[in-house]
Amino acid sequence: MVKIPDEHALDCWRKAGRIASECREWARTAIQPGVKVREILETIEEMIYERGAAPGFPAQSSRNHVAAHYCSAPGDDLKYEEGDCVKVDMGVHIDGYIADTACSVDLSEDGRWTPLVTASADALKAAIATIADGVPVGEIGRVIEKTIMAAGYEPVRNLTGHGLAQWKVHTAPQIPNFGEGGGGRLRTGMVFAIEPFACTGRGMIKEAGKSEVFMMVRPPRKAKGLDRDVLRAIESWKGLPIARRYFTELDQEALEDTFARLARQGSLMRYPPLVEREGVMVSQTEHSMYLGPDGVEVLTA
Repeated sequence: MVKIPDEHALDCWRKAGRIASECREWARTAIQPGVKVREILETIEEMIYERGAAPGFPAQSSRNHVAAHYCSAPGDDLKYEEGDCVKVDMGVHIDGYIADTACSVDLSEDGRWTPLVTASADALKAAIATIADGVPVGEIGRVIEKTIMAAGYEPVRNLTGHGLAQWKVHTAPQIPNFGEGGGGRLRTGMVFAIEPFACTGRGMIKEAGKSEVFMMVRPPRKAKGLDRDVLRAIESWKGLPIARRYFTELDQEALEDTFARLARQGSLMRYPPLVEREGVMVSQTEHSMYLGPDGVEVLTA
């Protein structure tokens, strides 16, 4: 049995969802050719703080064949370009209750990626319409796959939706983007994110590039050389994902050394960009939702 969230948790999730929605819709229109990616991400995070919340994970914006996890480093001068298919993905938390949402933007003058963007958005709508207590997660994936393939594209098969819990961005259940057996069922009381990815190729993702997203996955072992100021700053995020740009006020040599030491001992995970293996275009659309006694409530609508 899944426990129904209490009123405090639901109130936090709903407020986080509204803030995430506002930030997503601002980004949808602010992303334009010539704008720096870092400026969009930093502004999203400023908006989150201004509204009394905090990032649930570092805001990210991935372009073209990069499906996810492109997170600007401090001083990153990368700009959006005409012809890009852009994803923007953000999380907002209040008291650790996280709302996760994403959208895609076609920056081509001729609208060449609009059908691809629409495919992932339509797949999310179809998935939401399928949600009910007891529905197998594989059925959600089947609906996503069918919708994307009907539009002439392929779903990304090794990225999934996921459960959400206090201070945890990814929990059970995993919600696939294609039909498969097993994997459990959606149950009343669950909070989760569904995020269809559509692509113009076969739909398989690999890691590539330098990590700018990190997460503490277990308490660090006491070790000589760990900078206490850096460690306290990392631990203040209570296990939520973090970015290098969060810590520009700290000694950067000590930061990099501490990151490296924590990674070697298995306490800190690195999350590099995720790219489509064939180098083809990818779109993403995502909402967080609560399956309550009266049905599904889209928190980031």
